[in-house]
Amino acid sequence: MLIRLPDTWPHGLVAVLAMLVLAVLDLGGAFAAKEAAMHRSLPMAALGVALFVLLFWVYASSLRYADLAPVTLGWVVVLQVGVVMMDRFRYGTPVSRGQWAAVVVVIAAQTYLLLGGPSSAATAQPAPAPAPSAVPASQQSAAHAPDTVPTGIALLASRLGSADPDDARPVAAR
Repeated sequence: MLIRLPDTWPHGLVAVLAMLVLAVLDLGGAFAAKEAAMHRSLPMAALGVALFVLLFWVYASSLRYADLAPVTLGWVVVLQVGVVMMDRFRYGTPVSRGQWAAVVVVIAAQTYLLLGGPSSAATAQPAPAPAPSAVPASQQSAAHAPDTVPTGIALLASRLGSADPDDARPVAAR
Protein backbone atom coordinates (compact mmCIF):
# COMPACT_ATOMS: atom_id res chain seq x y z
CA MET A 1 0.00 0.00 0.00
CA LEU A 2 2.81 2.45 0.83
CA ILE A 3 5.57 3.59 -1.50
CA ARG A 4 8.61 1.33 -1.38
CA LEU A 5 12.06 2.72 -2.06
CA PRO A 6 15.28 0.80 -2.58
CA ASP A 7 17.08 -0.01 0.67
CA THR A 8 20.30 1.24 -0.90
CA TRP A 9 19.06 4.85 -0.94
CA PRO A 10 20.53 6.88 1.94
CA HIS A 11 17.94 7.84 4.55
CA GLY A 12 19.03 11.50 4.35
CA LEU A 13 18.31 11.55 0.62
CA VAL A 14 14.91 9.96 1.19
CA ALA A 15 14.10 12.52 3.91
CA VAL A 16 15.03 15.49 1.70
CA LEU A 17 13.15 14.02 -1.25
CA ALA A 18 10.10 13.47 0.97
CA MET A 19 10.26 17.07 2.24
CA LEU A 20 10.34 18.46 -1.28
CA VAL A 21 7.60 16.19 -2.66
CA LEU A 22 5.36 16.90 0.34
CA ALA A 23 5.88 20.65 -0.04
CA VAL A 24 5.09 20.52 -3.76
CA LEU A 25 1.93 18.45 -3.17
CA ASP A 26 0.83 20.71 -0.31
CA LEU A 27 1.49 23.85 -2.32
CA GLY A 28 -0.41 22.37 -5.27
CA GLY A 29 -3.32 21.57 -2.95
CA ALA A 30 -3.23 25.09 -1.54
CA PHE A 31 -3.26 26.52 -5.06
CA ALA A 32 -6.18 24.27 -6.03
CA ALA A 33 -8.09 25.30 -2.90
CA LYS A 34 -7.52 29.00 -3.56
CA GLU A 35 -8.58 28.67 -7.19
CA ALA A 36 -11.63 26.57 -6.25
CA ALA A 37 -12.67 29.21 -3.71
CA MET A 38 -12.05 32.18 -6.00
CA HIS A 39 -13.68 30.75 -9.13
CA ARG A 40 -16.14 28.30 -7.54
CA SER A 41 -14.48 25.57 -9.59
CA LEU A 42 -15.48 22.01 -8.82
CA PRO A 43 -12.62 20.54 -10.94
CA MET A 44 -10.07 22.56 -8.94
CA ALA A 45 -11.69 21.42 -5.69
CA ALA A 46 -11.47 17.80 -6.86
CA LEU A 47 -7.83 18.33 -7.82
CA GLY A 48 -7.16 19.73 -4.34
CA VAL A 49 -8.76 16.71 -2.67
CA ALA A 50 -6.73 14.34 -4.86
CA LEU A 51 -3.50 16.21 -4.08
CA PHE A 52 -4.13 16.10 -0.33
CA VAL A 53 -4.94 12.36 -0.45
CA LEU A 54 -1.71 11.84 -2.42
CA LEU A 55 0.11 14.02 0.12
CA PHE A 56 -1.10 11.76 2.96
CA TRP A 57 0.06 8.66 1.09
CA VAL A 58 3.52 10.13 0.45
CA TYR A 59 3.74 11.37 4.06
CA ALA A 60 2.85 7.97 5.52
CA SER A 61 5.28 6.29 3.13
CA SER A 62 8.11 8.67 4.01
CA LEU A 63 7.78 7.87 7.70
CA ARG A 64 8.93 4.31 6.96
CA TYR A 65 12.32 5.73 6.01
CA ALA A 66 12.75 8.97 7.95
CA ASP A 67 11.79 10.41 11.33
CA LEU A 68 8.60 12.40 11.80
CA ALA A 69 10.11 15.68 13.05
CA PRO A 70 12.74 16.28 10.35
CA VAL A 71 10.41 15.37 7.50
CA THR A 72 7.58 17.50 8.86
CA LEU A 73 9.70 20.54 9.73
CA GLY A 74 11.55 20.45 6.42
CA TRP A 75 8.29 20.13 4.52
CA VAL A 76 6.79 23.08 6.42
CA VAL A 77 9.83 25.30 5.81
CA VAL A 78 9.70 24.71 2.05
CA LEU A 79 5.90 25.07 2.06
CA GLN A 80 6.01 28.40 3.90
CA VAL A 81 8.38 29.89 1.38
CA GLY A 82 6.25 28.55 -1.46
CA VAL A 83 3.00 29.90 -0.02
CA VAL A 84 4.43 33.39 0.53
CA MET A 85 5.90 33.40 -2.99
CA MET A 86 2.64 32.13 -4.53
CA ASP A 87 0.59 34.71 -2.63
CA ARG A 88 2.97 37.48 -3.66
CA PHE A 89 3.50 36.64 -7.32
CA ARG A 90 0.34 34.76 -8.33
CA TYR A 91 -2.26 36.67 -6.33
CA GLY A 92 -0.50 40.03 -5.94
CA THR A 93 -0.65 40.10 -2.16
CA PRO A 94 1.78 42.74 -0.92
CA VAL A 95 4.41 41.48 1.50
CA SER A 96 6.18 44.15 3.56
CA ARG A 97 9.84 44.05 4.57
CA GLY A 98 8.73 43.33 8.13
CA GLN A 99 6.74 40.33 6.96
CA TRP A 100 9.72 39.07 4.93
CA ALA A 101 11.87 39.50 8.05
CA ALA A 102 9.33 37.48 10.05
CA VAL A 103 9.44 34.74 7.40
CA VAL A 104 13.23 34.64 7.65
CA VAL A 105 13.09 34.44 11.47
CA VAL A 106 10.51 31.63 11.38
CA ILE A 107 12.52 29.70 8.80
CA ALA A 108 15.71 30.19 10.82
CA ALA A 109 13.98 28.93 13.95
CA GLN A 110 12.58 25.90 12.14
CA THR A 111 15.98 25.20 10.59
CA TYR A 112 17.51 25.32 14.07
CA LEU A 113 14.90 22.84 15.28
CA LEU A 114 15.58 20.64 12.28
CA LEU A 115 19.37 20.73 12.20
CA GLY A 116 20.90 22.41 15.19
CA GLY A 117 21.14 22.45 18.90
CA PRO A 118 21.48 19.62 21.36
CA SER A 119 18.34 17.58 21.79
CA SER A 120 16.61 17.72 25.13
CA ALA A 121 16.81 13.93 25.32
CA ALA A 122 20.61 14.10 25.21
CA THR A 123 20.83 16.65 28.03
CA ALA A 124 17.90 15.53 30.16
CA GLN A 125 18.55 13.90 33.52
CA PRO A 126 16.76 10.62 34.18
CA ALA A 127 13.73 10.98 36.42
CA PRO A 128 14.23 9.73 39.97
CA ALA A 129 12.48 6.50 40.86
CA PRO A 130 9.27 7.04 42.84
CA ALA A 131 9.51 6.47 46.57
CA PRO A 132 7.89 3.26 47.73
CA SER A 133 4.57 3.67 49.51
CA ALA A 134 4.63 3.35 53.29
CA VAL A 135 1.16 1.75 53.20
CA PRO A 136 1.06 -1.88 52.00
CA ALA A 137 -0.79 -2.33 48.72
CA SER A 138 -3.38 -4.58 50.36
CA GLN A 139 -4.36 -1.74 52.76
CA GLN A 140 -4.48 1.09 50.22
CA SER A 141 -7.90 2.57 49.61
CA ALA A 142 -8.96 4.15 46.35
CA ALA A 143 -7.85 7.48 47.78
CA HIS A 144 -4.34 6.11 48.31
CA ALA A 145 -4.14 4.08 45.10
CA PRO A 146 -1.33 5.08 42.77
CA ASP A 147 -2.37 7.32 39.90
CA THR A 148 -2.92 5.15 36.85
CA VAL A 149 -3.41 8.07 34.44
CA PRO A 150 -0.20 9.24 32.74
CA THR A 151 0.81 12.68 33.97
CA GLY A 152 0.62 14.31 30.51
CA ILE A 153 -2.96 13.13 29.97
CA ALA A 154 -4.00 14.25 33.46
CA LEU A 155 -2.43 17.67 32.90
CA LEU A 156 -4.11 18.08 29.51
CA ALA A 157 -7.46 16.98 30.95
CA SER A 158 -7.16 19.43 33.85
CA ARG A 159 -6.38 22.28 31.44
CA LEU A 160 -9.42 21.34 29.39
CA GLY A 161 -11.58 21.60 32.48
CA SER A 162 -11.76 18.05 33.79
CA ALA A 163 -9.36 15.91 35.76
CA ASP A 164 -11.14 12.83 34.39
CA PRO A 165 -9.83 11.96 30.90
CA ASP A 166 -12.83 9.65 30.41
CA ASP A 167 -15.28 12.55 30.89
CA ALA A 168 -16.78 12.94 27.41
CA ARG A 169 -18.98 15.93 28.25
CA PRO A 170 -18.26 19.15 26.33
CA VAL A 171 -15.92 21.53 28.16
CA ALA A 172 -18.69 24.13 28.53
CA ALA A 173 -20.87 21.57 30.37
CA ARG A 174 -18.26 20.80 33.04
